[in-house]
Amino acid sequence: MPVYFDNNATTVLDSRVFEAMQPFLLGPYGNPSSVHRYGRAARDAIEAARARVADLAGAQVSEVTWTSGATESNNFALKGFADAFGAQRANARMLYAATEHPAVMEAAESLRNRGWTVETIAVARDGLIDWPKFEAQLAVAPVQLVAVMAANNETGVIQDLARVSKRVHAAGALLLVDAVQAAGKIALPECWREADLMSLSAHKIFGPKGVGVLLVKSHVELAPLLHGGGQERGVRGGTENVAGIVGFGAAAELANAEWSQRATHTLALRQQLEAGVRAIDGSIIFGDGAPRLPNTVQFAIPDWEGEALLMALDRTGIAVSSGSACASGTGEPSHVLLAMGFSRAVAFGAIRVSFGPQNTAAEVDRLLQALHSLRVERRPA
Repeated sequence: MPVYFDNNATTVLDSRVFEAMQPFLLGPYGNPSSVHRYGRAARDAIEAARARVADLAGAQVSEVTWTSGATESNNFALKGFADAFGAQRANARMLYAATEHPAVMEAAESLRNRGWTVETIAVARDGLIDWPKFEAQLAVAPVQLVAVMAANNETGVIQDLARVSKRVHAAGALLLVDAVQAAGKIALPECWREADLMSLSAHKIFGPKGVGVLLVKSHVELAPLLHGGGQERGVRGGTENVAGIVGFGAAAELANAEWSQRATHTLALRQQLEAGVRAIDGSIIFGDGAPRLPNTVQFAIPDWEGEALLMALDRTGIAVSSGSACASGTGEPSHVLLAMGFSRAVAFGAIRVSFGPQNTAAEVDRLLQALHSLRVERRPA
């Protein structure tokens, strides 16, 4: 049977989520902006889902804005803030962690075209913020916006958002937190308490693809990224994806109820895998020693290039990743591992395993056996 160990890239649609979505795929087909009964039914479903996502994040309902996914959410946060702050302001400055997801990195870099000064925040060998360097950056000049993700999508490293938030806000800046990987794995309200803006995505928590959320606190002003129609209180135009939003709401409700149980289960699998990887001479577990997501392990094994190992495992029916799915196929090693100070050769060898509640200890054993068999095959005669 195939084994799926790439849950950080995307998760299977939970059957309970699909059941909640079905009526809005086939039944009530009104536009949520219409005032007749069909439109009202769609609007009611959207608002019920909004409340469920707010509950998951520990947010106010008014702070939840629907998007097409976390990529749009991060772009909306960065570009919407920049446009509201004022184009071509000489003192506009933004910092983002060097290990951010490409959706944050590339959106942040685009602010240079709006006249912003954009800088990366260095991280230490374990993937956590390099505090002396960060303090120096904050001290040298005013900063308006900082982006630090809650948990890294490759290594699973969890940043100390309370410490980050305290320092960022003391510097007079706002904090954007990409919490896409944190959702459903750790307590999300602890992330939102520290942030001013926060992005989420449904398909990372067993919901549908193509729907996300940007959480925005009331003191933050954003200019719309998409104009037209006046939806989402005028900040995000476009007819809403009703079925997808309903699915996000259902997935959020399940994540809120089950995240602790899921974390306990996947942590046991992670520890089982790590014990087997550590038994391999010369292996590296990235972010080892730092707080990490319960479900995520990124490692390298001597003499294996990551993509080659991925394909070898795929031939045995085991699906893993060599890093971020959004950066695959670039031919470049993980920017996350390079930022952590690892060589290109080591970074090229990285494999990421990310568990879900459907995975089992027997599947982990199968992966470890496959790794052992593949290493034996590669040994010289």
